[in-house]
Amino acid sequence: MNQSATTSWNEVRSAFQKIWGYEDFRPPQGEIIHSLLAKKDALIIMPTGGGKSICFQLPALLQTGLTLVVSPLLALMENQVQELRSRNLSAALLHSELPSSGRRHTLQALERQELRLLYLSPETLLSLPVWERLCQPQMVINGLILDEAHCLVQWGDTFRPAYRRLGAVRPALLKSKPPGTEIVLAAFTATADPPAQRIIKETLQLQQPAIFHMNPYRSNLNPSVRIAWTPRGRKQQLLKFIQNRPKQSGLVYVRTRRDSENLAAWLQELGFATASYHAGLEAEERRSVEASWLSGKIPFVLCTSAFGMGINKPDVGWVVHFHAPLLLSEYVQEIGRAGRDGKSADVLTLMSEPTGWLDPEDKQRRRFFEDRVRSLQLSAQQLVKKLPPRGEVNAVARQFPDGAIALSLLHSAGQLNWLDPFHYSIVKSVQNQPSKELVASQQMTKYLTTKQCRWEFLLNAFGFEKEAANWHCGHCDNCRPIPQK
Repeated sequence: MNQSATTSWNEVRSAFQKIWGYEDFRPPQGEIIHSLLAKKDALIIMPTGGGKSICFQLPALLQTGLTLVVSPLLALMENQVQELRSRNLSAALLHSELPSSGRRHTLQALERQELRLLYLSPETLLSLPVWERLCQPQMVINGLILDEAHCLVQWGDTFRPAYRRLGAVRPALLKSKPPGTEIVLAAFTATADPPAQRIIKETLQLQQPAIFHMNPYRSNLNPSVRIAWTPRGRKQQLLKFIQNRPKQSGLVYVRTRRDSENLAAWLQELGFATASYHAGLEAEERRSVEASWLSGKIPFVLCTSAFGMGINKPDVGWVVHFHAPLLLSEYVQEIGRAGRDGKSADVLTLMSEPTGWLDPEDKQRRRFFEDRVRSLQLSAQQLVKKLPPRGEVNAVARQFPDGAIALSLLHSAGQLNWLDPFHYSIVKSVQNQPSKELVASQQMTKYLTTKQCRWEFLLNAFGFEKEAANWHCGHCDNCRPIPQK
């Protein structure tokens, strides 16, 4: 059995006050913590800045044993672990960039059961040295937390196929543990529309989960979309927008590392204190850019989607999408970094005119994404004819290019089951289902071109149709078509 003493609610609140210094929980933090301590699965959808991490960190710290936190980005893991360690709490992370001495130290702490929280990526969780240690019968595991769970939907089919195998993790771990062991499973995200919620629940095999779903509407965020007629015009619009907000902190999101670097260099030449940020930077450089931005030394950063998850800066006055994200969930995540102090914040998206005659970049970018998804799906359908009915994922990955991605696509299409995190079984099912990623991509295009209230569109998209009825926010560009300064 899991070794966890029953904790009274007064003790829970007392620990919360002692560790984080807050007087009381914000709704629904208390209910979520209560649910996890009671070993009930949960799906939690709370807007960015809502205090999600405390909801799984506190139960982990109150129990004897380990809680695994599966997280998508190195920078996000580093930030959370650094904050926990600054409070002298027992947390560590494992990732591929750790020096061998640091990795060895963490694995030893894991074996000695000295850790309460271990942060790791899906790929690291399923790496042999880590998996073998977690499967030791004496290793007490209380919970498996999927942080930023929208990444399972966003990346699980074609970019990070290990996400699709996470549903097989808990059953496999329980087979190695004493009878009666319970491992709670919870998924946390800021954004999940109804189809995404269904995918998360089914893929993770959540069992009768408690669902905490908060309305994504933020009355202080003012969304607008503007057409950039040419590449030069796009840059000039960005420049004007930044110049009109000289003392405000902000973020500029781009699609590629190269765009991040080129735009940062251009703005630096114009005299702006700024920096590029993307996943290709060394950990030390990422840390330096984050620190400079958090301290106000540089007012804004030119970044890819790798920046912002888990980083809390209350006074972000604006967010610009120099390129629109491919998915609506990404968009809501990223605009949610603005206005956490409750003050009014402008969130601007620049897009090419729809025909693409003058600036075809947006169209080309979307077409490239869609073509790649279709190509991978076709490869998966061709591969299924060559695969043995049962097999092992690493063997398939070694034998076929994009083999692991093909398996995740087959799982997504209902043509494959995971027997455990490493072995699959092919099943007969309906083929040629429409790609979830392509449907989601089309939804983003509809948002950019809609004439209705933008918040009404977002509320409908994320499952709040009742609240969205006859909604007019009064502060988006469609409700209040006043040119931005």
